[in-house]
Amino acid sequence: MPNQRQNASPPPTTCHPLTPDRWPDLERLFGPRGASSGCWCMWWRLPRSTWSHQGNDNNRTAFKALVDGGTIPGLLAYRDDVPVGWCAVQPRQAYPSLDRSRVLQRIDEAPVWSITCFYIARGHRRQGITERLIREAVAHASAHRARIVEAYPVDPGDGGIASASAFTGLASAFASAGFVEVARRAPKRPMMRLRVGG
Repeated sequence: MPNQRQNASPPPTTCHPLTPDRWPDLERLFGPRGASSGCWCMWWRLPRSTWSHQGNDNNRTAFKALVDGGTIPGLLAYRDDVPVGWCAVQPRQAYPSLDRSRVLQRIDEAPVWSITCFYIARGHRRQGITERLIREAVAHASAHRARIVEAYPVDPGDGGIASASAFTGLASAFASAGFVEVARRAPKRPMMRLRVGG
């Protein structure tokens, strides 16, 4: 007799903006290490030297201050009311380190919203949560009058890639959501865009 648990569909995924009341859910998802090497989603917001010097605790404090101050820096994904995924999305100017990157510098002066990173809990990866977060991030940006949503995924090509290196998402997931490549300054790092209005 087939194992019903193995064959059961995963519970539905819901997504919500990260607001101060949901901060405990982010802490639960990220854990004491702050998701990836103490990042607390500050990687694209700070100069590299500052990010490294601050460390885990100060990165957490800085990100919490951002949320407590009324900024919505992204979306949380839930299954059965348990936080299982994160996606950062804001106007590109919130991420000054992008412009310090030779590979990810601005293409033009068009105002864009940027999807910069994901974190999916172990045990919930490869289950479509990233794809759902992409769609919800686009809807969130569009609701805030975005006209272009931009992303900076990894395209592994025929080779594999470590999950830790794919925190910006995979190009294939963005392509499935309708994004198109608009620039590529490194073999595995396309810049992709989706026009959502105007």
